[in-house]
Amino acid sequence: MSADTAANNPTTALPATTREIRLASRPHGRPVPENFRLAESRLPELRDGQVLVRNLYISVDPYMRGRMNDVKSYSAPFALDAALDGGAVGEVIASRAEGRTVGDAVVHQLGWREYAVVDAAATTLARTDLAPAPAFLGALGMTGLTAYAGLLKVAGFQRGDAVFVSGAAGAVGSLVGQIAKAEGASRVIGSAGSPEKVARLLELGFDAAFNYHDGPVRELLREAAGSEGIDVYFDNVGGEHLEAALAELNVGGRVALCGAISQYNATVAPAAPRNLAVAIGKQLTLRGFLVGGQRQHAAEFAARMSGWLADGTVRYDETIVDGLENAPQAFIDLLDGANTGKMLVRI
Repeated sequence: MSADTAANNPTTALPATTREIRLASRPHGRPVPENFRLAESRLPELRDGQVLVRNLYISVDPYMRGRMNDVKSYSAPFALDAALDGGAVGEVIASRAEGRTVGDAVVHQLGWREYAVVDAAATTLARTDLAPAPAFLGALGMTGLTAYAGLLKVAGFQRGDAVFVSGAAGAVGSLVGQIAKAEGASRVIGSAGSPEKVARLLELGFDAAFNYHDGPVRELLREAAGSEGIDVYFDNVGGEHLEAALAELNVGGRVALCGAISQYNATVAPAAPRNLAVAIGKQLTLRGFLVGGQRQHAAEFAARMSGWLADGTVRYDETIVDGLENAPQAFIDLLDGANTGKMLVRI
């Protein structure tokens, strides 16, 4: 059956409505379930150049917390009483677009709902011959590109560098450490929030890892880094972790500022880092980045990551929660560090 036929054949049962998660109120500090609402809305009529997608998996990501605040930022805030959005991978069930046929697996940005009418130009094909569909929200998606470009392009990693990654058991951090090892790091250190996560990092090839609940991060990192210090810090956490990294970075060290999850729910200004002035004497480079500004590296990343996954150089973890109605709690749990690897909601 052709895509156009699927869109118009009356015997083909296509949904007219979709369940979706809406932002009911703006969180103050840590989000709570009452900030979200499960609702139903009518799907718009499919127009030329569009596809109807049945979402299979949706992504919940730390950056979404910032969009729940009504403040000016790099990404527009979520609107109240409107469906949230974010990464999703799904199956095309109707198409009026060239190049997209029924059965295609596609990645798009209308997550937090069961079905979505999407402009075909705003979708990318998920090469399920290379990896399962959810990997295109993680290791082969924006998550993987964030890790790859952040380490190699933003931080300017060089063979022989010693690397420290905070939040290293998360979706991005776990990939950063493995890419660093694949590219010839002299040593890779990771921080995580539980003994189980620390053990997993060692299984993934990290040379050292510590549980940041075991003491002051600065002391734990100093012990892990030893006399060699660190040359690159990939920051997913901010705050105390960034302060510790500044203390241990060698002269000419580089920092890729990817996230600051320790501060996302904060209602007061953070105290750390208190030692930023050391960046002057050490001639450090601290560079913030957004994955949207690294898309020029997407083809290179996809080719290299596909190879690493195929030969086992890089492995990835997923924490999967079932049911759209459980997406808000999955997001809350993500901010609390309940995930290992990528947090996904299976619809």
